Amino acid sequence: MKDFFKTTKFKILAAVMAVIVGVMIYSLTMGGYTSDSASIFGFIFEPFQKVSTTISDKVTSAMDMLFNAEKYYNENIELKNTLNEIYNDIIDYDKIVRENEQLRVMLELKEEYDDYTFSPPCTVIARTTNDPYHSFTIDKGSDDGIEPYDPVITSAGLVGVCYDVSRSTSKVRTLYSPRTAVGVTVVRSKSTGIVEGDYELAEDGHCLMSYISKTSDIKAGDIIVASGSETFPANQLVGTVEEVGMEDSGLSMYAVIQPAINPDDVSTVFVITSFNGQDGERQAANVSP
Repeated sequence: MKDFFKTTKFKILAAVMAVIVGVMIYSLTMGGYTSDSASIFGFIFEPFQKVSTTISDKVTSAMDMLFNAEKYYNENIELKNTLNEIYNDIIDYDKIVRENEQLRVMLELKEEYDDYTFSPPCTVIARTTNDPYHSFTIDKGSDDGIEPYDPVITSAGLVGVCYDVSRSTSKVRTLYSPRTAVGVTVVRSKSTGIVEGDYELAEDGHCLMSYISKTSDIKAGDIIVASGSETFPANQLVGTVEEVGMEDSGLSMYAVIQPAINPDDVSTVFVITSFNGQDGERQAANVSP
């Protein structure tokens, strides 16, 4: 260590320090720092100032968190509660908008079909797993005036029929099911037939129209509606004709029908609990889809 004080490096360092001290003394005796001296000191001590500032900021932040932790916790809880209230308000608003839309559609249907009586608007709450005919469950039942075989519609047309009704829910059998048979009429030509579900056609989202007279004027693009029965009211839109062919027997024709409603796309439906021409005596529901 003693040898270091004898080295040239130490002498140079001592000389530099002497110059710095001399400049400081000169600046003080002249009434303050000169701009040049300030720049020199700033250049020399700037790295130390940055490190000191960083450490100071971190210490201040840590102390602030330590002494104000409870205050920040309470503020965080208040903010979360406020956000939850906002989210709930948004959810309530969306629910009100949906309900208003459903009631508007029901009012329009009621004005168009003044002999209809409806249940409250129904929401689809479940879909039957692995059912090739796309049956589903709605959130209204016998407490809402629904009975087995009540027809189910949307503003776009016929969806199906209720077949298993509890007090608070109902299962809906769609037009894809072979157990759903709807008497129909072609709007353009007045040709008639029966629309029923078909397993193979259901896979592609289609139904089968059978018992069409071989002399009928029916072709692709024709619109078909319910002809009216004790189960399905007249003039409800069923779908459009996709394809026409002759039965193997040669005695009648058939048509492939694209239903107006894809049941997988519906979230809200309306159940017609009564209409002119509906059967007054209800049979027990067959619970098979």
